[in-house]
Amino acid sequence: MAELKSVAGADTISEILSEPATWKTCLENVETAVELRSLNENLPRNIEWVFAGCGSSFYLAQTAAASWSILTGEKSRAIPASEIMLFPQLLPIPCQPVVITRSGHTSEALQAARYLEDKRNLRSLAITCGTDTPIEKIASHIIRLPAADEKSTVMTRSFTSMLLVLQSLAALRGNRGDFLDALRRLPDQVTERLSEIHTTIKSLVNSRTFADYVFLGQGPFFGIAQESMLKVKEMSCSYAQCFHTLEFRHGPKAIVSPETLITFIISESGFDAEVAVLEDIKKLGGTTLAVTNVCNLAIRRAADHLVELSLNVPEVARASASVIPGQFLGFYTGIKKGLNPDEPKNLSRVVMLEGTK
Repeated sequence: MAELKSVAGADTISEILSEPATWKTCLENVETAVELRSLNENLPRNIEWVFAGCGSSFYLAQTAAASWSILTGEKSRAIPASEIMLFPQLLPIPCQPVVITRSGHTSEALQAARYLEDKRNLRSLAITCGTDTPIEKIASHIIRLPAADEKSTVMTRSFTSMLLVLQSLAALRGNRGDFLDALRRLPDQVTERLSEIHTTIKSLVNSRTFADYVFLGQGPFFGIAQESMLKVKEMSCSYAQCFHTLEFRHGPKAIVSPETLITFIISESGFDAEVAVLEDIKKLGGTTLAVTNVCNLAIRRAADHLVELSLNVPEVARASASVIPGQFLGFYTGIKKGLNPDEPKNLSRVVMLEGTK
C-alpha cells in the first residue's frame, strides 16, 4: 500500500482493499465482547424494527431491514432519519429503532434519535464507527466499530462492516447459527476474490467512457444497488440512477443506449426473472455489467462485463461483497476524470447543520 499514499484517492482505495480484514476484526470484536448476544437478550421481541440513516447509512438501513425480515421473520422497514422529524406519523408505534451513523455526529441522525428517546419514549439502538460521539449520549444502546472508520469522505468499509454486524444481530435473533458461521467465513472468501474483482472493474473503466450509469437490484440487493449508485455519483460526479430490476422495464428502459452502463446485481431468489431483464436490456443495445454469485450461459451471453463472486455463503450474507464492484467503479471513474475520490466535490465527511448539536 505504500505506493498509494501520495496519489489521489489513496485513502479510498486503501479502505476498499482493506474491507475483508476489517470485517474480520469487527466481527471478532463484537463476538469477543458478547455485545450482540447481550443486545439480543435485552431488546424487545414481537415488535417492528425500524432502521434509519442518512445517505449511505439510509441505503445500509434498506439492506439491513431486508436482512432482518429474512433472517428473523420479524417485521422491519427502513426510513431516512429526516422522515422521522418531518413526517413522524409514518413511524410505526411501538417499534425498535436502529439509528445508523458512521461518524456519530450527523445532525439528522442525532435529531431523530433524540426525538425517538425523548418524545416517543423509544429506547433506540445506534451503530457507529466513531468513539466518544454525541449519539452515544442520546441512544439507549450503542454498537461501536472504530476499526471500520475511514479517513475518506465516502463510506466504503464502514458501510459493509456495519451491515455485517447488524446481520450478525439478526442471525442471533433468528437463531441462525449457520448464518453466523457463514459470516465468519466470508472475509477469507472475499479476500480470495478481491484481486480479480479489482482488475475486472479497473479494466472496464479504462476501456470505456459512459454518459450515465444505472444500477438494478431486488430484495436485500436494492439497497446495495442504491449504495453502488451513490459511490459513482460521489467519487466521479457522474449521472447515476437506481431502480428495482424488474421495475426498469416499466418506463426507465427508455434511456437504454450503448453509452449507458447498466449494472445488474443479480440475486439467487430472483435469478431467472432478473436474468430475463438482463437479456432484454442487452437486446435493446445497452452496455451491461452483471454482478452475480454464480454465472450461467444466459448471463455470459447477455453481460458485456461480468463479476462472479463465487462465495459459499447464504444469499443475504453476500450483500456486503456485492457492493465492492460499485465502490471500485466509482473510484476508478473518478480517477479517470481527474478527480480525487478522497475529497468529492461539494461533500463533507459529516453533515452537521447549523443550530444542531
